[in-house]
This record gives sequence, C-alpha cells and structure tokens, in this order.
Amino acid sequence: SGGGAGAAMGARGLWALLAALRAGWCLLPQAGYLHPDEFFQSPEVMAGDILNLQVYYPWEFLSSSPCRTVVFPLMTSGVTYWVIKSLQQLDMCSSCINSYTLLVSPRLLFTIFSFILDYSVYRLAPFWEADPWKALVLLAGSYVTLVFYTRTFTNTLEGLLFALLMVLVSSRKAGGSVAELTSSPLIGIVTTAGFFNRPTFLAFALMPLLYWAGLIVDSEKGIKTVINHFLKLVLCACFTAVVFITADTFYFTSVGLDNLYSIKNSSLLDVIGQLHEKMIVTPFNFLSYNLNPHNLALHGSHPRVTHFTVNGIMLFGILHILAISAGFKMLKKYIHQLIRVKLYYHGSSGLLVHSEGNPTLLLFYFVPLAFLSLFSHQEPRFLIPLILPLVLFSTSQNRAVKWKHVITIFNVLGALLFGCLHQGGLIPCLFHLEQLTHSPEPSNDPRHYTLLFAHTYMPPRSLLNIKERDTHIEVIDMAGSGEETLCRIVGQRANNFTCNNCHVFVIIPGTVRATITKCGVSFKNETLIFPHLSMEDPPQLPFLFSGNWRSQLGLYILQLDRDR
Repeated sequence: SGGGAGAAMGARGLWALLAALRAGWCLLPQAGYLHPDEFFQSPEVMAGDILNLQVYYPWEFLSSSPCRTVVFPLMTSGVTYWVIKSLQQLDMCSSCINSYTLLVSPRLLFTIFSFILDYSVYRLAPFWEADPWKALVLLAGSYVTLVFYTRTFTNTLEGLLFALLMVLVSSRKAGGSVAELTSSPLIGIVTTAGFFNRPTFLAFALMPLLYWAGLIVDSEKGIKTVINHFLKLVLCACFTAVVFITADTFYFTSVGLDNLYSIKNSSLLDVIGQLHEKMIVTPFNFLSYNLNPHNLALHGSHPRVTHFTVNGIMLFGILHILAISAGFKMLKKYIHQLIRVKLYYHGSSGLLVHSEGNPTLLLFYFVPLAFLSLFSHQEPRFLIPLILPLVLFSTSQNRAVKWKHVITIFNVLGALLFGCLHQGGLIPCLFHLEQLTHSPEPSNDPRHYTLLFAHTYMPPRSLLNIKERDTHIEVIDMAGSGEETLCRIVGQRANNFTCNNCHVFVIIPGTVRATITKCGVSFKNETLIFPHLSMEDPPQLPFLFSGNWRSQLGLYILQLDRDR
C-alpha cells in the first residue's frame, strides 16, 4: 500500500538522520562524562603504553592478578592511538596528538562499531516478526545508543558481541527450515571473546546458546551432526581462549620482553613451561575478585532489585515497563494453561504457549537481567546490551507505536542529561587546561603547573597530553575530600614560596565553591565552564531559580593568587 511505503520511506529518512546525529555528536565532541571506566579501562591505559603520556593506571591493570584483558583495549584505543602516532611521525600533521584527538579517535571507532547493532536489528527483525525500519528508528533514537554506545566502555563491546551472537543463532532460510548451521565455529569465538571482555557475558550468552542448541537438536539430523557442531564450537572456543591468555600473559608479565632473549636460545618446551608458570587468565581473576562480597561493597552495594526497578527504567523508560507487563501476562497465561493441562489431560503434552508476541525474546531480555541481579553491585551501564532484544520485542506487534511521544521526550531528556550535563564541565576543562599548559613559554624560566581537582569524577590524565618525562605539570585528584583536607592542601600550595614560576589551579563544581572561599586564599582568575551537573553535589533548587543558577550548574577553574 502507498501509505505503508511512505511510512517506510519516512522511517528510513529518520534512521539516517539519527545515524548522522550519532556520528556528528561524537565528533563535536560529546561533553558528558558517564563513568570513570569509559576512560580508565581502555584509552587511558593505551595512551600510556603507546603514546608514552602521563596517565593513571587503574588497579585492574596493575595488580599481580590483573582483572581485565588487554586484547580489546589494544584492538580499539590502541589501534587509533597507533594511527595518530604514525601520522605525526610521518609529518602528516604537526600536532596530531592533542586532547581532542585523544578523546575523539577511540570514541569514533566505537561509534563506527555501534552500527553492528543497527545491522543486527535489520537482520533479526524479520526473523522475530518485527518491522526492520521501525525497529531501527527505535534503536537509533534511544539515548542509550547515542550516548553509551559511542563511549569506550567494555559494556559497549559486550553489547556488540551479544548482538553478533543473536545474529549467529537466528540464522534461518526463507523457507522456514533451519539454515545449514555453519556458524558453530563463530559462535565459539564470539562467546569466548565476550567472556574475556567481561565474564558477565555468560549471562547474556546463555539464552542464545540454549536456543541454538535447541535448533540443532530439533533439526532432526543424526547424533553425529549434533556432536560435530558442539565439537567445532568447543575447539574454536579453546583456540580463542589460548589467544587471549597468551596475549595477556605477554603483556602483564616479564615473559614478554625481558625473557625474549633467553627464549631465543631455549627449546619450545621450555618456552611453554615458562608461559604456563606465569599464565594469566584475566576472567578468573575478575571473577574471584567480584565474587567476594567485601570487594563488591568497596564499589557500592545496591539492593538486588535495582536493575529491575531503577536501572531498567532509567535506560529504557516505558519499553522496560511494557516488557515487564507483557512478561507477567505471559506467565499468567502459562500458569493457567499448565493448570488446565494438569486437570483435564493428566499430562503435559502439547504445552505450547501461543501468546501475543514472542516469549523467547522476553527470555533473551529477562534471563540476563535476572543473572546480573544476583550481584549486589548494580550500575545502569551493565544493562546496555539488552537494548537489542528489547527493541525487537517492542517493535513486534507494534507495541511501542502508541507510546511514541513518551519515548521521544524520554530519549531527548536522557540524551541531554547524560550526553551534555552529567559531569559535563570536566572534559572541556581538560581541553582548556591542555591548551593553557602547552602555551609557548620563555625557556629561561619554565612554568610549573599544579592542577587540583576536587569533587569531580577522576580526571583522565591522558587528555592533558603530558609526556611521560615531563615534570612541569602536577595533577592532584582530591576526589570528594572534606573542607579540612581541601583547605590544607590548597594552603600548602599557596604558601610554597620555593617555587618561583608556579601556577596553581583549583577545579571545583559551583555547588561546592563556597568551601574554597572558607580556606582564606585569594584567586586572581576564574573561568566558569557551563554546563556541569554533579550528582554527588547536586544544586539546591532555590539557587537554581536565583540569578546565581549558572554557577550552580558550572565547573570553576580558579587560579590561586600566590602574590597576595
């Protein structure tokens, strides 16, 4: 019908616009800062390793039992930093390495990868009886895609691997018969890679793997074929694990470079022996750390229902609520049917739930959610891989259509809150400080800078673009220190007269600016970066409606006046 064709064209145009917004906003760049992990689990580490910049190495990469594989950081941020380093060495550009390229290049790669999600939706929609273009608009218009999937999180990679896994297990020929299941090697590779990226991937992979196993058993091929598929999967999984373990062992232990010389002269068995002795399996270290409740409590404990009641709604809004209500309806129907079958047929034959929509898709959504709810540390970003089954479920049977205005407003607000406001002054502030500290100076009297960050998220040092051997910039992260500690450190810096050409800057949100005024030091320059919303020190509502509201939603860079 003409109307249908028009709607499809409209949906295509809308998706193209939203896709352009995703890429454009990444390049702008997006100022919001979601969580320290977006820097400290990939770009920050690689900036230190590849570009030799001053960085802060997080504990997961330092301890004797590292918890994060280095393979994905190397393949993502590592590759982009290697490219900009090579461009600079080839004199393609004089200053390829600056705070903008350090921030945007890894993000741009992740943004390009995020279209794997769109491809998966397009491929999967017909299979799960959903309209592909409507599903794509719902996906591309979600603030989760615009904000979370353009950031360097391990959760983003987890979502992309989950999407690939769903595509691999849902391969069917148009005729309705199960396609030749040639994907078992790929399924093995993706599952293992996902497990090494984040061991929680097993929670996401469980339903797709069970579904795939069901398809094979149902395909009524011989037992030989079934065993053949499982063997292929296991072999490829083992091979992938060996690749990850070898890479991590070389990276995290001195087997790597120190022993290469001695290895040259030793037999293969000796080499294998050495590797085996120092073998590093990061997911096991991750699990042994995270299964200890005491360790999890250090990162924050949440009630077990947080994912269901808070995080799901915070990320997906009405779609999460619709899925829950559909889930309850299906359960009710299923139980009724079970009772009927038991009473009337004295058996459980023919127990098929013919209910509206696809119960399997709901399981793809709720099973991982239930597994992640077993852990006491529950952050919203842990759920971002679930956007795929949720979008497919919401589009099948046109569930989401009547809520489209609610969905639009929800996603605009989410994008503004997390993409612009949330800790939104910190990255522009680092850009500003990078330019300031790299400004030309007289060689006979070099300047020394002290940058004191208080009540902000951890500042990624890499964005300041300080060479490893440089000692003229000192970064002090005061985190959420109290007034007393803050004033002590600021006072020490103000009264340090041994340092001649010293510039001390205090970076602090407007909501706690008053604390600094009590320290009895004076400032000569102040820069206000707007907007910046700190959830840890939220603005007081009365102030927001006063003439002072900009400072409440801003981040201050205050320069100490050391002459006074």
